[in-house]
Amino acid sequence: MTIENLALFKAVGAKMKYLNVRQQVLAQNIANADTAGYVPKDLSEVDFGRVLSKVSGQSTMRVETSSSGHMTAKETMGSIKSGDQRVAYEATPSGNAVNIEEQLVKSNQVQMDYTMMLNLMKKQVGMMKTAIGSSAG
Repeated sequence: MTIENLALFKAVGAKMKYLNVRQQVLAQNIANADTAGYVPKDLSEVDFGRVLSKVSGQSTMRVETSSSGHMTAKETMGSIKSGDQRVAYEATPSGNAVNIEEQLVKSNQVQMDYTMMLNLMKKQVGMMKTAIGSSAG
């Protein structure tokens, strides 16, 4: 069994692919900021809980404990989304609707999310190496 077959890695990989495509779409919006009549695009939100259930075959994931001293999740995490995003774009003098600042903020959020997924994957591999007794880094 390889790590590519584990549900967590499949879900993280799917999220990273989504973030990669979203970053390309946002970059295209920024590149067309001076194109008359251009309307910015964005990807629709994906329910990654549903993606995880598809790749794992389970509707929920839980942490397994092998000792009474291990920590367990007592409550589920709430949404990490911050406030409502603007739905409408303001039109700029060139006739397009690209707001560069908004696109840059979204692009930065995508970069942070991608880095978080990468770090999650690195930590998971590190825990697996520790569990099997490998000291190779």
